[in-house]
Amino acid sequence: MQTSLLSRRRFLQAGAVTSMMTAASWSRVYGANEKLRVASVGVGGKGWSDLNGVAASPYVSVIALCDTDESKNFMGRAAEKFPAAQRLTDWRRLLDRAKEFDALTVSTPDHMHAPIALPAMQLGKHVFCQKPLTHTVFEARQMRLAAQKNHVVTQMGNQVQSHEAYRTAVKLLRDRAIGKIKEVISWQSGKLGWMLVDDRPEGSDPVPETLHWQDWLGVAPERPYKTKIYHSFNWRAWQDFSNGQLGDFGCHILDPVFMALGLTAPTTVRGESSPLNREAWYRWSVVNYEFPGTDLTVDKTLKLTWYDGEGKLPPADRLGLPVGFKLPASGSLLLGENGSLLIPHVDVPRILREGGKDDAKFEKVPSVDHYTGWADACRGVGKTTSNFDYASALTEAVLLGTVAIRLPGQSLQWDTTKLRFTNSPAGDALLRKTYRKGWEPVWVS
Repeated sequence: MQTSLLSRRRFLQAGAVTSMMTAASWSRVYGANEKLRVASVGVGGKGWSDLNGVAASPYVSVIALCDTDESKNFMGRAAEKFPAAQRLTDWRRLLDRAKEFDALTVSTPDHMHAPIALPAMQLGKHVFCQKPLTHTVFEARQMRLAAQKNHVVTQMGNQVQSHEAYRTAVKLLRDRAIGKIKEVISWQSGKLGWMLVDDRPEGSDPVPETLHWQDWLGVAPERPYKTKIYHSFNWRAWQDFSNGQLGDFGCHILDPVFMALGLTAPTTVRGESSPLNREAWYRWSVVNYEFPGTDLTVDKTLKLTWYDGEGKLPPADRLGLPVGFKLPASGSLLLGENGSLLIPHVDVPRILREGGKDDAKFEKVPSVDHYTGWADACRGVGKTTSNFDYASALTEAVLLGTVAIRLPGQSLQWDTTKLRFTNSPAGDALLRKTYRKGWEPVWVS
C-alpha cells in the first residue's frame, strides 16, 4: 500500500533538532572544519554535474545517493565514484534517515522538485534544487515559505548566474552602462531535441529492470512506460513533468535581467503558441510580460517579450539593430537610453551603440562557484545568490508565462500578493495541480 510522503508527526520527530539549526549557527555547533553531510536525489544527467559540483568542496561528504534508475549512467557511476555513500531508489526512505545528513540536492524532473524539497526543508535540511524551482506557481510560493520558516540555506540550480558572462551583464546594467532600460526582448531558438512526438503514444513497453517506474512517476498521474518517450531526457516534452522550453530556459535567460533590474512579479502576462493539447508542450511560443518599473527602468512599467521555438528569433524590427546583425541562438537584448546590451546565453555581453557598433570598454566580473558557494553558505560562510526568496519570484514569472500559453490571447492580470489572477478563473486553475493519491505533499501553512 502506498504511504503518504511524510506526515506532520514524522516531520516533528525527525526534524525537531535539525530545524533549529541555522547556517549562522553551523560553525558554533559543529566547528568550522566539520564536513557538510550531503545527500543527492537524482544523480544522472544534470544530477551528475550537480552532485560533482557540490562534492568539489573539501568540506562536503556525500553520504547518500538516491535515484530511480540503477543503471550504469545513473546510480552506477555515482556509486562507483562515491562508494561509501548509501544507495536508495526511493527518496522517501532517504528522508526517514533525516538525522544522517544535513543538506540535499534535488536534480529530478521538474514535477518532483517541490515534493522532495518541501519535506526536506520541513525537516531542517538545506536544499539545492534544479531549475525551474517548481512545476507550478503555487509550489514556488510554498518553497519560499518553507525556506523562510525553517531557516535553511537554499540555492536554485541556475548556475549560469555565477558565470562571468551573467555577472558582468548584471554589473553593466546596474552601473547604467546603457542608461535606464526601456524594453527587454529575450529568446531561445535552439532545437527541441526532446520533442519526439506531439501527443501521448498508445500502448506500453517493458519497464527496464533497473528502472523503478512508479517512483519515477512520483506525484504525476499514472501512465504506462514507453521507451525513449519520458525517461531519461525527453520528459521535458510533457506537461505532467515539465514546463516546456520556457520552463527549461527561462530561469537561465531571464535571470540576469531580473537580478540586475530588481524585477518582481509581472502584473500582466499574455501568451500564444503552436497548437497545444493536454499532453505535450508547444513547439514555439511568444509571451508578453509587463512588470512594475524599478529605479533602472525608464517608465513605471517594463515590457518584456519572450520568444522560443527552433529557429524562432525575435523580429528584426523590434531590436533596433542593423540589417544582417547576427543574434546568438539564445539570450536577451535590453534596449536602453544610450544603446543596447546584448546578453548571449553563457557568453560575454556586448554593449551596442548606434548602428550596432560594439563598445568593448568594460571589465569582466570573475565567475564564482555556484555549487561550493551553496555548501559554504550551509556552513555559515557567505551567502547564496539564488536562494528561494529570489528563485521563487523568478520561477513564478516564468511559470506564469506557461499558464498564459495555455490560455492564448488572454491578457491575464496577476495579483502576486493574493496569488491569483484578477480576471481569469481558468488561469487560477492552472496555478496548482492534482497529485497522485498517496503522494500528496504536506504544505506550509
